[in-house]
Amino acid sequence: MANKYDNYLDEDLIELIRSGNQEATEYLVKKYYPLVIKSTRTLFLIGADDEDLTQEGLIGLFKAIQSYDCDNSASFYTFAQLCIKRQIYSAIKAFNREKHTPLNSYISFYSTANENDIQLIENLEADIKTNPEHVILDQETSSNINRLLSSRLSKMEKVVLPLYLDGMSYSDIAKTIGKPTKSVDNAVSRIRDKVKKIYSTN
Repeated sequence: MANKYDNYLDEDLIELIRSGNQEATEYLVKKYYPLVIKSTRTLFLIGADDEDLTQEGLIGLFKAIQSYDCDNSASFYTFAQLCIKRQIYSAIKAFNREKHTPLNSYISFYSTANENDIQLIENLEADIKTNPEHVILDQETSSNINRLLSSRLSKMEKVVLPLYLDGMSYSDIAKTIGKPTKSVDNAVSRIRDKVKKIYSTN
């Protein structure tokens, strides 16, 4: 079903959001939710908690909406992607410092980003490229996981993995490959066990 905001540019939506349009907020968050999910998938397979990472990704998305400069030469998509990644990385660092503190306890989901909380996009890019921890995380891409698992996955797992890493839901994967959703769930669980075993021995 078509939405009245479908033909709006992201920058136009952000202007509406800043004027108090709640519908525009809900539309933009729904539009970028798949990007949040896709950004968390690799780290979930390695061992992080899926729900916590998704929440952190959403916080990053809200910060992007609040902080994006519509006069910036970079697109909102690029800026949002960087903000989402940065928020997830920051959450992992915080979690590693306090092993027994849940990821979602150190910042409120509804917290308002300070105007200095998100740096300019150039600084975000530099931070991700130069921070060793960020570089390591960025290297754990879908292709790298596929390479590490190439000889360890069953035929079905090899079909499920790229679809899962691309952000598809279990139900969508099930429809795509013609298998029950439970079978997809089981396949992802087996893949995750194999990934964790690989990283625990490295």
